[in-house]
Amino acid sequence: MKTATDLVRDYLSAVEREASALPADRRRELLADLAEHIEVTRAERPDAAIGEVLTELGDPRTIAATALSEAGDGAAGASARGDVGAPARRGRVHPLVPLLMLTLSMPFMMVFPDLPGPLFGVLFRVIGAVLLCTSVHWTAARKTTGVLLAAVLPTVVIATWNLSSGGPAAGTPALLANLAMLALMAGTAAWLWRVRRA
Repeated sequence: MKTATDLVRDYLSAVEREASALPADRRRELLADLAEHIEVTRAERPDAAIGEVLTELGDPRTIAATALSEAGDGAAGASARGDVGAPARRGRVHPLVPLLMLTLSMPFMMVFPDLPGPLFGVLFRVIGAVLLCTSVHWTAARKTTGVLLAAVLPTVVIATWNLSSGGPAAGTPALLANLAMLALMAGTAAWLWRVRRA
């Protein structure tokens, strides 16, 4: 009797065979994405049978055909199709949700500088980072870059300002510093939106 690991390996091998016409790097990325999706789904639903998880992913031939079609059409084909029926929509959370939470955490803290502004701003940032990390819409490298630029770096800079005596005082310097952090977070979110799996 085959184990769950055997079934996953066989499934990924079938996808690899069917997608043999793809360039090697794109084929590796596709297999890594599928393996990550399987791992995340199994972690979210430990009681689900591996066969059910693989069935939800779809037939290996269909996945390979979609990947080949995307590789042939390039970005124009992906944008023409939009998000309807795209494999990335299997995620439980729309890709815009973590990006908005990360980006809007800063304006929330700026508009409401006293409690509860900072509390909600930090919660938005933490939840946005967690949703980004668990999303199926980005590769691990892009998730790491996004979390570092949109959550960790702004948090470290703001904490350093608040804990040091040399940080910007209230008024124009603080506003400019906050706007610089907001620009970094918005730029990172825009980049993540462009490179998401659509």
